[in-house]
Amino acid sequence: MTPNIHQHMKLSDMLMLVGLSILWGGSFFFIEILVKHLRPLTIVTCRVALAAVALWGIVFALKIPRPKTAQHWRALFILGLINNALPFTLITWGQTQINSGLASIFNATAPFFTVLVAGALLMDERITKPKLLGVLFGLLGTIVLIGPEAFEGLSGSMLGQLAVMGAALSYAFAAVFSRRFKAWGISPLIVATGQVTMATFILIPLMLIIDKPQLPIALPLDAIGATIGLAFFSTVIAYVVYFRLIASAGATNAALVTFLIPISAIFLGVTILGESFTFIQAFGMGLIGLGLLIMDGRLFQR
Repeated sequence: MTPNIHQHMKLSDMLMLVGLSILWGGSFFFIEILVKHLRPLTIVTCRVALAAVALWGIVFALKIPRPKTAQHWRALFILGLINNALPFTLITWGQTQINSGLASIFNATAPFFTVLVAGALLMDERITKPKLLGVLFGLLGTIVLIGPEAFEGLSGSMLGQLAVMGAALSYAFAAVFSRRFKAWGISPLIVATGQVTMATFILIPLMLIIDKPQLPIALPLDAIGATIGLAFFSTVIAYVVYFRLIASAGATNAALVTFLIPISAIFLGVTILGESFTFIQAFGMGLIGLGLLIMDGRLFQR
């Protein structure tokens, strides 16, 4: 059978994409609070460990079958490394060097990397001109949307910028790698649970050796709230939605969430905080929307 190189998104996929952008958009805000109180590896370890406990509670409550083969657990270990431990650490450390707006822009390179990696490794997600053009419009829209003040950080740490871009590349490989779990019939909830559990095992010894945290850790209320938000909203719920989206719409389409994260942040600011909505922001959103339409391809086929 000829592979379908154009994986279109259904309405349910688009709704998941928007929801995911809100859940992950909050992670940059939560990390911005936590880096003032905790070291990067400690933040990331708390994030995945708390998420693992919550997810295992759900798995046991729902009596969902766990993976039984060594092959499945090895795959979950690799996914925990490239989708959690490595990118979470790179982004968190990167945000100690650059501001969250600039981090969001570098994070938005993930769809570009995903198009390249998926196109090279997956038969049904080949690189096409509409995909590349759509990604470029989406990235340009993200830059316009966040605004020129984000680029004030460009004069700062080059290593911080490279760290966040390295995380985006790691996410691209993880999105492609995670496709195998659908073929194995492993549920998105188990994939999310397994990866954060493996990431916890990877990170705990590194945290104890490098950060040497003084236990118990005393945190102010805002940091406690940020920890809870980062673990449960930006990790537990977000990854269940993410793996369901990959199984339904493909790795490249799922990676588009990084374009929508700044839109979600602006929407929440306008509706909840009463912030103003500018022409430049509308123009940036228009570029992102155009990029998504180009990548989808159906409008231009008609």
